[in-house]
Amino acid sequence: MSAEAPPPAIPPIPPAGWVWLARVRKAQGRKGEVIAEILTDFPDKFAERKQLWLLAHPETPKESAREVQLESHFLHKGMIVLHFAGVTSIPEADALRDQIVAIPKSERTPLGEDEVYIGDLIGCTLIDTTPQPPQPVGQITGVDRESGPVALLAIKSPQSKEEILVPFAKAYLRTIDLDAKRVEMALPEGLVEVQTSPSKPVPDDPSTQG
Repeated sequence: MSAEAPPPAIPPIPPAGWVWLARVRKAQGRKGEVIAEILTDFPDKFAERKQLWLLAHPETPKESAREVQLESHFLHKGMIVLHFAGVTSIPEADALRDQIVAIPKSERTPLGEDEVYIGDLIGCTLIDTTPQPPQPVGQITGVDRESGPVALLAIKSPQSKEEILVPFAKAYLRTIDLDAKRVEMALPEGLVEVQTSPSKPVPDDPSTQG
């Protein structure tokens, strides 16, 4: 049996006006459910949402989006199973493959003072404050939420062809200035350098260290 083809790539930053919550991967079960890749920092907020929108393409304008009602959901193996009203069969669920589950940005859940949507960090410059003076690491180009309990920031450095992965851990975080597109973190010594060597390990999650 051949391996399932990977889903098409989507831009790291949603078009203005949208917040992406998930992307449908395939049908799940026999009653119209779908299993979806989680794209939001707060999947628990699905419990507070009934009205969602399905985008056939990342650039879909709101007037062309399909409005749906969420009947039920549950987390499953790092993904989320969704059941929309009116979708009651496997063929109907399969027709939603690769569509993006979204909400208007105006309906995004307000955050506390010390919280941030990780997706908002894309495009910011990461500054390492451990060396003196602080040194720029590179531009945040993406977020990997699937490699462990702590999200990894993907960094593009002008000094290296290698992608640098940095755990977005509170222990490292110092300041975030979204207006200035600047994130300051005190990174462990050698974290950046070891990833640009020929054998590049994934950074350890600091929350698992004693």
